[in-house]
Amino acid sequence: MTEEQQRRRVLRFVRHGATAANVLRLRCGGDLDLDLVAAGREQAAQVAREIAELEPPVRLIITSGLRRTIETASIIARALGQVTLLVEPDFAERRLGEWNLRSIERTQSWFDQGLTPPGGESAHAFAARIVRAAGRLRECLPHAPLLVGSKGVARVLGELSGRPGTRDLGNAALVEFDLSEELCTAFAGEPS
Repeated sequence: MTEEQQRRRVLRFVRHGATAANVLRLRCGGDLDLDLVAAGREQAAQVAREIAELEPPVRLIITSGLRRTIETASIIARALGQVTLLVEPDFAERRLGEWNLRSIERTQSWFDQGLTPPGGESAHAFAARIVRAAGRLRECLPHAPLLVGSKGVARVLGELSGRPGTRDLGNAALVEFDLSEELCTAFAGEPS
């Protein structure tokens, strides 16, 4: 690993493969635990081939406890061979309560207004949970681990790392977040 790579705090991120709700353009929060559809499993296999070419190679995959992220991470891990798979439940998607399985088009204005879904999680509580989880990965970041998560997790990480364009990340899309030393310090200082 080069000196520059050791200084960087890189977290590679893959959004999980498609679920039935994703295909139908319906909301699917962390309190709705869906499996991948066949197309989602194929997406995971395709992105695994891309990940296999990365340098430094992926040796650690972190995933939430949701079936869709575990299944995506497992497909990638099988393709890579010797890799450690770690489940971190705090990386689960935002809990959406009564907004689950409603159309994205119908609910987007509610998100834009910063509303909290009935029976769900506030945007602030969700972001704080992701910050805490990312802070626990601080020591791993120089080795560029892979996090398999949901679109909302990518959005929060994108906002924290100055990459807000990850808001509409597609299924099985791969991005990198360079979490600066200052940001890592901010992660460590977040209250539990």
